[in-house]
Amino acid sequence: MTTSKRSVIRRTVAVAAAGAAALVLAACGGGDDSSTGHSGHTTASSSASVSASASASQGQHNAADVAFAKGMIPHHRQAVEMADLAPSRAQSAEVKQLAADIKKAQDPEIKTLSGWLTSWGEEVPEEGAMDHSTHDMGGMMTSEDMDELENASGKAFDTAFLQMMIKHHEGAVEMAKTEQADGSYAPAKKMAEDIITSQSAEIDQMNQLLGKN
Repeated sequence: MTTSKRSVIRRTVAVAAAGAAALVLAACGGGDDSSTGHSGHTTASSSASVSASASASQGQHNAADVAFAKGMIPHHRQAVEMADLAPSRAQSAEVKQLAADIKKAQDPEIKTLSGWLTSWGEEVPEEGAMDHSTHDMGGMMTSEDMDELENASGKAFDTAFLQMMIKHHEGAVEMAKTEQADGSYAPAKKMAEDIITSQSAEIDQMNQLLGKN
């Protein structure tokens, strides 16, 4: 009897303990669900805040900034292509130096503009992409213009290069002025300001060189 009673007592204690454990687990589980839900909500909110802060720190851009970058990349590429012809074709040392300065200034700007477009989730214009849309860009040379420049040499090249590059620069200055007026991305507006300053000075220099020819 004693053994039997002990068995009953043990079973009763075990059942009671199991019941208590179940209650504790249920309570903890409920607490976990509530806590997880709350903490999940908090995490999502803080992530959104971080994302908004990152966006604000990079500066907001608009459609004018995108148009400026997409237009200036092929515009600069053509100027660099024109400048690359000078070392082997130009007669004037001043024209050769000017071409080198243009290439040195515009190559890094092409990389910067491409980086902006990539960070904005926009497509970077392909190398050599000269579709109909580029005809609306101020100062862009036609294929015939480029052929004429490529086939020229000596003083004839110098004159053609200066005349074409003046037109090309004037187009870039107009594009930059549009960006200054309509853009919102501070680094792009700063680049536009630099383009207006440097290329306006080069236009003056090229007009002077043409006067010497």
